[in-house]
Amino acid sequence: MTRHAHGPTILPDGRVRFEVWAPKMRSISVRIDGLEHPLRAEPGGWFAGDLAAGDGTRYALVLEDGRVRPDPATRRQPDGVHGASEVFDPRRHAWHDAGWRGLPQDALVLYELHVGTFTAEGTLDAAGERLGELLDLGVSCVELMPVQPFPGARNWGYDGVELYAVHEAYGGPAALQRFVDRAHGLGLAVCLDVVYNHLGPEGNYLAELGPYFTNRHRTLWGDALDLDGDGSGPVRGFMIGAAVQWIRDFHVDALRLDATHAILDDSPVHLVAELGEAVRAAGRDAGREVHVIAENDENDREVLDPPPGGWGASAVWADDLHHALHALVTGERKGFLGDFGGPDDVRRALAEGFVYQGQWSGYRKRPHGTDVAGLAPVRFVTCVQNHDQVGNRPHGERISALVPFDALYPLSTLVVLGSGLPLLFMGEEYGEDRPFPYFTSHTDPALAAAVSEGRKNEFIAEGAGEIPDPQAEETFLRAKLSHRRDGRHGALRGHYQRLLALRRAHRVEIARAWPRVERERTAYTLHRPGLVVRANLGPEPAGGLAPWGVAIEQPGAPRAQGGEGGEGELRAQAAASGDPPHAFKTEPGEGLAPRG
Repeated sequence: MTRHAHGPTILPDGRVRFEVWAPKMRSISVRIDGLEHPLRAEPGGWFAGDLAAGDGTRYALVLEDGRVRPDPATRRQPDGVHGASEVFDPRRHAWHDAGWRGLPQDALVLYELHVGTFTAEGTLDAAGERLGELLDLGVSCVELMPVQPFPGARNWGYDGVELYAVHEAYGGPAALQRFVDRAHGLGLAVCLDVVYNHLGPEGNYLAELGPYFTNRHRTLWGDALDLDGDGSGPVRGFMIGAAVQWIRDFHVDALRLDATHAILDDSPVHLVAELGEAVRAAGRDAGREVHVIAENDENDREVLDPPPGGWGASAVWADDLHHALHALVTGERKGFLGDFGGPDDVRRALAEGFVYQGQWSGYRKRPHGTDVAGLAPVRFVTCVQNHDQVGNRPHGERISALVPFDALYPLSTLVVLGSGLPLLFMGEEYGEDRPFPYFTSHTDPALAAAVSEGRKNEFIAEGAGEIPDPQAEETFLRAKLSHRRDGRHGALRGHYQRLLALRRAHRVEIARAWPRVERERTAYTLHRPGLVVRANLGPEPAGGLAPWGVAIEQPGAPRAQGGEGGEGELRAQAAASGDPPHAFKTEPGEGLAPRG
């Protein structure tokens, strides 16, 4: 049987092959310049045809009853999710990253950003102009929240519906190529957040074409994608093809798979495992190292274990450290945080990755998690905040609005120099105090009203006062970063820079071996060969540290005689930046190791 590829493929002779899987249809045509070109019906519910078209050609699908729809596998949507599609030729970009081979997993320090709020302009090109600042900070991998098209101009991105395209307000697909090319030129990797557990509610026309969804499985968003039913191969191929093109055509270095616990698949090979192998193969073909990071809410090592027993993800978002830190320093216990709050939860998260490894969860009313025996820290991504943990609060408050500013010093220290791969959420490095609330711009009036009203009625809104309207432009504008560098904001950023420099120097031992963790009240000490990290997560002295104090020692390191890395220089940097005296210090003679 001929192997089909969803969407348009530019052929060697310059024509374009259009392919659509639409077993519910008896006929489909492609409309170009007002003329309709019938596609031929092929076995298995496919329609295909080779037409005179090329880069920039506008087209739409015409269904058998005359309905006009965008191509669900469109590569460009210049007029929004309901408009005509456009052929995009990814080969037109002249890449400058021929020598780029990607980054090893233990070198990843992720910086999550939302394109629309990272800059005033809200575009990929504007974000690209600030990549040098992230390099200077010391992160190594920029993680973009989803960029696939969504209704209107404002959205977190998890309501995407055309999984092969790039949102036009961000600059479209060519802008993503420019962004990745610029990042690679600076030595930065790029991770793209992708959603294969559901599609957004507006502009999703897949169900009109074929059995892309099934009621055999249900998710928070309704019927699940049919990934394991009879004849579900084209649905799996739709998702895998979208994932592969980000590696092949956009040179992306890593994919972060959203909510893999909601990718419901009882096939012998889970979609995550098949997708992971496909994107890694695309990376090998291009001579680049590619990583697959899974968000998963189940603390289940199956996500990380190799096939056939597991899904083979490179790493998993491990939220237990966030939950343990947040519950301890804020005192909040609502919802899932009710399972956390004890000081020993932080110790176990730092020493093992998961706090819950099969014990009873009061929040879930069942045992939760699996053991982590044999899994290295490099398989876990940890944070003190991310888009979910900030944006799913009623008002989108960041941690800087919930704890004393000095508390950000030990919190950041335990994430950056703790265990696993650290993730920073945009603005965290300088203590951004602007919120990151949930925002949308649905164009369907009924849906827009339902989203606005629904946000007020969610359990998270109980007792929270007036909730920002997700549909209001002001809610979105309030989330724009300030990029402050003055006073305490500049001091905190300097602290992050020094932490990240230390991490580079000790990245191998941090990522590959769990530390020995001791606790004295709210003070934690992490022991590794050549590096001892101490942090006090309390407002009272503990463990020989001042309130919210931090101390870092490098036993056995040679005394630096000048240049980068000297202990004297480290103290001078702290004084010049205005750091609190307790924020960052080393023992006499223990210097900051050179960057490498």
